[in-house]
Amino acid sequence: MLVQNVKHYSPLYFLAALGPGGLAVSFFMYLMFLVPHKGTPMAAMEHWLPIVAQGGISSILILLVLSIVLALAILHFTLLGWNFKQFRQFKNSDDINQLRSSNAAVTEMAMPLTVSMSINMGFILGSLFVPNLWQFIQPVFPVATLGFLSVGVWALTIYGRFLTNVVMAGKFNPDANTNFSQLLAPFTFSMVAVGLAAPGAMSHSTLVSGVSLTLAVMFGVLAAVTTVIWLINGFSQIVKNGLDLNGSPTLWILIPILTLLGITYVRYTMGTHHNFVAPLINSQFITVMGAILGLQLFVGLFGLKAMKRNSYFAEFVSGDKTNPATFGLVCPGVALVVFGFFFVNYALIGNAIIVKYSLANFILLLPILVLQLKTTAVMFKLMGKTVFNLEKNVKTA
Repeated sequence: MLVQNVKHYSPLYFLAALGPGGLAVSFFMYLMFLVPHKGTPMAAMEHWLPIVAQGGISSILILLVLSIVLALAILHFTLLGWNFKQFRQFKNSDDINQLRSSNAAVTEMAMPLTVSMSINMGFILGSLFVPNLWQFIQPVFPVATLGFLSVGVWALTIYGRFLTNVVMAGKFNPDANTNFSQLLAPFTFSMVAVGLAAPGAMSHSTLVSGVSLTLAVMFGVLAAVTTVIWLINGFSQIVKNGLDLNGSPTLWILIPILTLLGITYVRYTMGTHHNFVAPLINSQFITVMGAILGLQLFVGLFGLKAMKRNSYFAEFVSGDKTNPATFGLVCPGVALVVFGFFFVNYALIGNAIIVKYSLANFILLLPILVLQLKTTAVMFKLMGKTVFNLEKNVKTA
């Protein structure tokens, strides 16, 4: 049962809702890239239903994935509603003023970040469970563009308040910025960018596609610039004062940012090719996506070593300490899984380096599956200690 009144609520609890949403997307990748869906950019009900009707192992696996996606989607929206209820109570307390006048004001960016994921979930659920959706989906794309743009404006409003009330007012404490928590803002902007790139890539209207892709580039550039700024700032403070233990999960936050910007690049490339006759050079996917994946793996290994050394996993995952920031460990796992699928299919299969459905294809999916299952297990363990409070005698750090 969900905890009804969190003693020390933080907007970072929205990451608890973000996790199952991201994992649902990661499991959808099996349907996206393994179920043939000629004629539509995403796997849909009319694609998986005939395979299920035939029976066999493929039918069982598809039903299993569909069940997982649906269960995680329900969990996502349940936790989203729970968070908004908790935030309303938090907003009516004095704690909100303290938060908005400190470095932690950036944590409110977790709200538009999670709502962006909710819109993505709506796309996936509609494609999988609404019969013949793709026959009448074109009018939906401008609505989706407006939806993501609205979330983007919301995020800019929150971030603008942070910049004026904290940074420009001289209330930002650089000595307390011994982590990469400020990267939550570019994480949000990159989520908006990848969302806007979706209708940009899939709409048949040059107007809708052009507007969506332009907005996607704008938010993508904003995400890239703010990432560089706060990455340098955070790293310099870590070198000077050491890593903040509670902020250790932020060592991995660059991984989902890179995934979202990488997928934005893929969608932008496909959208300009389909709607604006731009050349499609598959070899570019190897260069760009290979560079992104390499950087992600480096960040992942570095963060893993650092968090093992400071015993973060032992205390906050396996141990009895809790902190909403720990849910930030789920996002990088999800991001690597999703980007792994894109890399295998666009960079490797798209360039005939490996053959789709070949043994090599499935071997490359094995480490992705292992990471996916490990990430899922960690997420449910963290939920059991916090939002569901299944484990007793936990300590809040």
